[in-house]
Amino acid sequence: MNVVNSSSLQISNTSLILAAGLVLIALYIGYREKLGIDRDMIIGVLRAIVQLYIVGYLLKYVIKVDNIFLTVVLMLIIIFNAGYNAMKRSQGIPNTLWISIGAIFISTGVTVGAMVLTHALKFIPAQMIPITGMMASQSMVAIGLCYRNLNTNFHDERQQVLEKLSLGGNIKQSSMHILRESIKTGMQPTVDSTKTMGIVTLPGMMSGLIFAGIDPVYAIEYQIMITFMLLAATSLGSVMAVYWSYKGFYNREDQLVLPTSAPKKKHH
Repeated sequence: MNVVNSSSLQISNTSLILAAGLVLIALYIGYREKLGIDRDMIIGVLRAIVQLYIVGYLLKYVIKVDNIFLTVVLMLIIIFNAGYNAMKRSQGIPNTLWISIGAIFISTGVTVGAMVLTHALKFIPAQMIPITGMMASQSMVAIGLCYRNLNTNFHDERQQVLEKLSLGGNIKQSSMHILRESIKTGMQPTVDSTKTMGIVTLPGMMSGLIFAGIDPVYAIEYQIMITFMLLAATSLGSVMAVYWSYKGFYNREDQLVLPTSAPKKKHH
């Protein structure tokens, strides 16, 4: 087995500058098509550079120290940030900060914890932090999609929900078709990426291991494990976020009340 020397993976400043120049293509497209994302794109690129360098040096220190307390703290910071960003997509649904944090904490904890208990993973920062980041980010995206779907469908199908309530259905029965559709929407990107894995996409984890000189068969087995974990994390996160948050569309008298910032239906 050929092990890649770390020096062969070093990237020169010139290469980074040339790669950064590729962003100009995206900026030009945004400007030409009047997409209005130029400012967000520039801010996003600058934030990514700063954040990645900070995280890189922080990871270097944490991995070197190999302290359980620091590892857990960093994992919790990742989960909190993921929950906070998921909350920002909720468009006024009440209590979504703690709902998002709770759903991501449990979905990430269950998947990562199961693999640690079966000794598939070791509780060391070099493994725990990157994998926690993958689980939390995937759950964050899924939960954000769930919130968006809940807002849209509760508004668009308001009359159907009211009719079911008037016929004696409780809030869960009256909302069930929306809840199922929202959970499906949250899970769909992960399911779709799983279908095309190895045919359309070569996952970053597997590619990174191969670049590092790991036997491709071992890298593939590792990626399969990660894929199973991602499916579990997104399904758990989506289900918990939807079932914990849909009650925010009702008041104490079980009357349908749409969040103030919910999307408004267009009249033609």
